[in-house]
Amino acid sequence: MLIDFFFTLKDAKIPVTIKEFLTLLEAMEKDLAGQSLDEFYFLSRLALVKDEAHFDKFDRAFAQYFKGMNGAFEANSAIPLDWLLKRMERELTPEQRAALEKFGYDKLMDRLNQLLKEQKERHEGGGKWIGTGGTSPFGNGGTNPEGIRIGGAGRNRTAVKVWEQRAYKDYDAERELGTRNIKVALRRLRKFAREGAEEELALDATIRATASNAGWLDIKMQPERKNKIKVLMLLDVGGSMDDHIERTEELFSAAKTEFKNMEFFYFHNCVYDYLWKNNRRRNAERFPTWDILRKYPPDTKLIFVGDATMSPYEVLAPGGSVEYNNEEAGAEWLARFCNAFPKFIWLNPEPEGVWQYRQSISVIKQIMNNRMFPLTIDGLERGMRLLSK
Repeated sequence: MLIDFFFTLKDAKIPVTIKEFLTLLEAMEKDLAGQSLDEFYFLSRLALVKDEAHFDKFDRAFAQYFKGMNGAFEANSAIPLDWLLKRMERELTPEQRAALEKFGYDKLMDRLNQLLKEQKERHEGGGKWIGTGGTSPFGNGGTNPEGIRIGGAGRNRTAVKVWEQRAYKDYDAERELGTRNIKVALRRLRKFAREGAEEELALDATIRATASNAGWLDIKMQPERKNKIKVLMLLDVGGSMDDHIERTEELFSAAKTEFKNMEFFYFHNCVYDYLWKNNRRRNAERFPTWDILRKYPPDTKLIFVGDATMSPYEVLAPGGSVEYNNEEAGAEWLARFCNAFPKFIWLNPEPEGVWQYRQSISVIKQIMNNRMFPLTIDGLERGMRLLSK
């Protein structure tokens, strides 16, 4: 029966060999495929396809041979791919969403520990077990007002915790800006002064001194004119901030150019007991937040950059971080920063019109004394004006 399947794969330009085909037959003799076509699909792909670049061709050939659905997989199909993916998601009405139970943080963690002991197989589309595409608070790809995302990509951004190894990328300080308006807005904060050794020619003073000296050259020097403003920038990275990488990089690049006395650190969603400067080494090179609070003088201008979009537990509850069990709530650390640096603002790349619909944004905005501004030219100008007072 499978000889024709073998030649179908060959016709699809998949480099299968007789040895791989015999491996598949041997696996079937040992009943590794069970009685399910889906299980046979994964077994045959494992045995016959050695390069993931051929997975798409294998899918089309498999569908053609076993299901007769070749047309649905053709690249020129009239059905858009995003429509097909959307049909896989479970759609709920606003009333159904509102009816879903919220466990609360402690109860949620207890329930997860219980399921990890009880669950023995994969689940999909349900409301109880760890699975995909359902209303359960555990898994991914589904709908729940608060839950723990395990694997997969985020969908509704309501996860209380995320169970996966997450890699973030540093913002590019060398990025070329599409507009100079950001730099112009940031210049409202600059304050110049001449201090230090006399290293620069004072042209006007030299001309006056030379004229007073009957034309004999009398060179005058002066200290270099430097921007005295000190800036500490704390940048949210990863997760929902991936949607705002371009604008954040533009801001970061402009700030590095305009402020010579600028330090920066990264955090994820909310600040806790440590920060980092290099995302690739964020687990190995951490900076205790207490050290940062003590290191910089109180006249430092503090700028948070983040979308403030997260579960409210991440701000208000100990252990609320999606990545680890923080001993103190993020709100405590935010308050400490605001007390340590009286001149502070929060720049939010999310459109200002949606802030009222995000509970976490309202919470952080209140902690920040309403000093939250959109990451727009107008928002930057308002923020810089407040910091320069």
